[in-house]
Amino acid sequence: PVIPCVVSQWSVWSGCAEPCKRTYRVRKRHIIQEPRNGGEACPPLEERAGCVEYWSQQGTECKQSLIPALITTGGFGKARKKRAAADGSERAGYCVEFQLVAITPGCLQSHHSYTRWMQYLREGHTVCVECQPPALDSRSQHCYGDGSGSKRNQLLHWQAVGNPRCKGTWKRIRQLGTCSCPSVHSFLFI
Repeated sequence: PVIPCVVSQWSVWSGCAEPCKRTYRVRKRHIIQEPRNGGEACPPLEERAGCVEYWSQQGTECKQSLIPALITTGGFGKARKKRAAADGSERAGYCVEFQLVAITPGCLQSHHSYTRWMQYLREGHTVCVECQPPALDSRSQHCYGDGSGSKRNQLLHWQAVGNPRCKGTWKRIRQLGTCSCPSVHSFLFI
C-alpha cells in the first residue's frame, strides 16, 4: 500500500537565536512515519520567523542603536488610548521628534488602505512619534527604537509596520514631555 509521510505537531517557538539583534526564532517537528511505496513526501521540518530580543541574557537592556523603531500611523493611538482608559491602565507617554534622512521607495509603492499613511514620510521632514503603552516598556520607561542614549546626529533606523519594504533612517531632534504632534506627520511606536 501507498503510505504517506506523517509528521508531528509543531514544537513551541524557541527564543531568539541572539539577543540585541534582528534575528530569528525556530520551531520544529519530526517524522513519525516515513513515506513508502510512492507515498506523499514529508513537508519541511523546521520553520523560522523574525525576532528581536531587547534584553541580553544577563538581563541588561540592549543598546538602542541596534534596534529599529517600528512605527505606524498616529491615528492608531487614539484607539489604543480609548482601550487604556476603559481598563484604567492609562499611563503618561511622551513624543520624540525626528528628522527623516532616508526613505526606501517601498513606502510609496503600497496602495492598501492601511498603508496610505506612509505617503506622508518624506526625506527632510520632521515627524513626531508618540510613545504610549503598551509600546512604553514598563522596565525602562521608554519605547524601543526611540533613540534615547544615541549620540547627536547619529543615524537611527525605523521600519513601517504593515509594509516591510518601507523603512529608512532618521536623526533624533528632541523628546517632548507633552505630545502636540500635527496629525499628518504624527506616528506611533509599536
